[in-house]
Amino acid sequence: MSYLIIPKGYKSALTPEETERGIKLIKDFFQQALSKALCLRRVTAPLFVLQGQGINDDLNGVERAVSFPVKDLDDRRAEVVHSLAKWKRLSLSEYKIRPGHGIYTDMNAIRADENLGNLHSLYVDQWDWERTITAANRNLRYLKGIVRRIYSAMLDTEQFICTCYPQLRPFLKSSIHFIHAEDLLQLYPGLSPKEREDAACRKWGSVFIIGIGGKLSNGEPHDMRAPDYDDWSTVAEDGHKGLNGDLLVWNPILERAFEVSSMGIRVDEEAMKRQLELSGNKEREGLYFHRMLLSGKLPLSIGGGIGQSRLCMLFLQKAHIGEIQASIWPDKQREACRRAGIKLI
Repeated sequence: MSYLIIPKGYKSALTPEETERGIKLIKDFFQQALSKALCLRRVTAPLFVLQGQGINDDLNGVERAVSFPVKDLDDRRAEVVHSLAKWKRLSLSEYKIRPGHGIYTDMNAIRADENLGNLHSLYVDQWDWERTITAANRNLRYLKGIVRRIYSAMLDTEQFICTCYPQLRPFLKSSIHFIHAEDLLQLYPGLSPKEREDAACRKWGSVFIIGIGGKLSNGEPHDMRAPDYDDWSTVAEDGHKGLNGDLLVWNPILERAFEVSSMGIRVDEEAMKRQLELSGNKEREGLYFHRMLLSGKLPLSIGGGIGQSRLCMLFLQKAHIGEIQASIWPDKQREACRRAGIKLI
């Protein structure tokens, strides 16, 4: 229950029927806007992959993947994906996608270790995207340019849905503020990472925090990242480490920072070796994905995930992600939501 927020006086602006229609409107509109903004084409993605190939996303390195034996493969185990961060890069190679173009897909996952609440569910749905780049693109300027394109697609989607439902009022800031996690630490040294995110979004409205995964001057990372997809250890042109980040906005319903996307320029061979060493995971170099990358067989890329239910929750101005998607919730949480007028599907 500690993860549940009950906004004072909350009342949904939309009926359940309007909500269901709004979900489809947002999903259809945004994926087209994203595809156009980043020159992406849609591909079909797996729900599960075989264990032991290094393809699944390890997230923070402690989450358990949902797995099962496959009878026709002599009971080899498959596991439900956490995300498609590494699978997409293999797909760029297979499709021979040229620089400046990429792919996106509907990613569906089960994350059994989530702390269930307003923002987190057992069921995760994202637009996972990946774009081929050149070595000259591996810099902060390029990263920021991609973030601005994604944010522009978000602004267009917000305007569209508010036109469809005049009872909804747009609230996103017209531009996004960039700040490195180290600079954010220096700005708010007495706050925890999540409190720093709240303070930043309260101040600037929409924020992209750069450098997620590498240790800051206090000896701790702003947040954890797996060592084998985002590049969080390369020293960028501003002198800070990291070519990745999180896109957050101020959520006026919950009155706190609201993460929409995690993304970044992906590791090259040098960064992969360095990050596996730093994280104590050098044994992964022998896995299929890692061998492909370290042998120069995978293209350089940038990519990320954008939460589908998260985006719908934000733009339909809902208090709980369970108002957008059907999932399982603790009985006490479901009852507390019912008493507060938050109708979980």
